[in-house]
Amino acid sequence: MRLSKFSGREIVNLNDGSRLGLIEDADLLIDPESGKIDSILVYETKNQFFLKSEKNLIRIPWDNIKKIGNEMIIVDIDYKYTNNRIFNL
Repeated sequence: MRLSKFSGREIVNLNDGSRLGLIEDADLLIDPESGKIDSILVYETKNQFFLKSEKNLIRIPWDNIKKIGNEMIIVDIDYKYTNNRIFNL
C-alpha cells in the first residue's frame, strides 16, 4: 500500500475510543537498518476552553495498528500506562 493511500484517514484508539488525529498530520519513524516503519508520531491537541491548547506527541508502534480501513486507522495503545506520550509542546 502506498503512503498516499493513507491520506484523509483518522487515527482512532481502540482502547478508549479517542480520536488521535489525522494521518496526514502524523510523522513516520523508519528503522534505518530494515527500512520498515517503526512507529507513527501523532500530534494530539487538547483545547482547554479556548485558552492555551496543549499538544502532546504520541508514539504509536507499528505493531499496535490493528486495522487499516477506508476511513480510519484503528490502533490499540494505552498511553496512560506506557511511555508512548513523548513530551508536551
